[in-house]
Amino acid sequence: MGLSNVGAALRGRLPELGERMAERIRGEVESYADDALIPFTSLRESCEGNADQLLGRFAYGARPDVGAAQQTGRIRAEQGVPLADTLHAYRVGFELLWSEMVDEARRHPEVTDAELVAGSSEIWALFGRYAEAVAAAYREASAELALQREARRSALAEALFTGALADRTTPWEAAGQLGLPERGPYAVVAASVPDPGQEPLPGIEAALRRSGVPSVWRLLPDQQIGLVSLGHRDAETVSLRALRRRRARVGVSPRFDSLRDTPQALRFARLALAGLPGEGPGVTRFDDSPLAMLVAAAPEEASRLVEVALGPLLELPEAERARLLQTLGHWFGSGGAAAGAAERLFVHPNTVRYRLRRIEELTGRPLTDPLALADLGAALYALRLLPS
Repeated sequence: MGLSNVGAALRGRLPELGERMAERIRGEVESYADDALIPFTSLRESCEGNADQLLGRFAYGARPDVGAAQQTGRIRAEQGVPLADTLHAYRVGFELLWSEMVDEARRHPEVTDAELVAGSSEIWALFGRYAEAVAAAYREASAELALQREARRSALAEALFTGALADRTTPWEAAGQLGLPERGPYAVVAASVPDPGQEPLPGIEAALRRSGVPSVWRLLPDQQIGLVSLGHRDAETVSLRALRRRRARVGVSPRFDSLRDTPQALRFARLALAGLPGEGPGVTRFDDSPLAMLVAAAPEEASRLVEVALGPLLELPEAERARLLQTLGHWFGSGGAAAGAAERLFVHPNTVRYRLRRIEELTGRPLTDPLALADLGAALYALRLLPS
């Protein structure tokens, strides 16, 4: 009964208690000292609300209500206050409030020592309950904020890659929100996804960030694409090393300086990926092949080259067409050696020679003529890069 009088008396001084509690917290918890982060008015109101709930428990036996504690947890998460500091502030507030209850009890002769001991036990049990509520609400709000930030980040990245930024957001503003520098050089990366939803480059953003290379990534159904800043001297070397370690199929665009060129760079990265030979892992840069740049710059003319140089081959039944084109590709890849192409194809060299003669007959281009070789090689490369 005695502590109920103490609780009632202190509830009558809530504005004063809230003010003192807020001042004490500001003095003892570093992050709470920044008025820009936590306005004093907001802190005082939070202190009053929590103290009111706690004192109501002693004044008239109110059921513990953690609503104020949950609100505090959510607000501090939104303000970016560390959870450890938030819980420390709660402890400071509880200590001050209990100290005030002990002082007030001296003015109430009916309060016995046994009641004070029991009150001490109860208030710290309540602290544990309130702290759990603060932490749970804080973590829930932090998770929601993280999802919101990730959704915003994903949308901004998508807008950069597609060139679809809203009128009110410039590429440079988007770069700032994505943690990228406003100026290049940059490069775009495209990696083949082995299965939908599976990242071919797991942990790549964190790995590059640890090496001082900012980047932003998007996972699409068929590709993982990234925009990488190459601002510092070793950024390209570090990035290529990190990409190769992932053992994926990766294409990298040429360097570019303006974020407005990101959609075009993505196209180049995808063309580089499409031109990666074989089926195993590898990293290829668009600039590694000047021919790839020509094909990408003039796709209509490249398509015409394919028709003119390889037209009769393309009209063959699918199985024969694929067999001859594969043989021609391996022959080029072997430096014009039939034996090397045969080894790659697991056939006899005479089989390769027969297929090459068939290609010469169909195309009318002898493989001993350098100009004919240039036409066929360029057409074959363009065929691999251009959309079907």
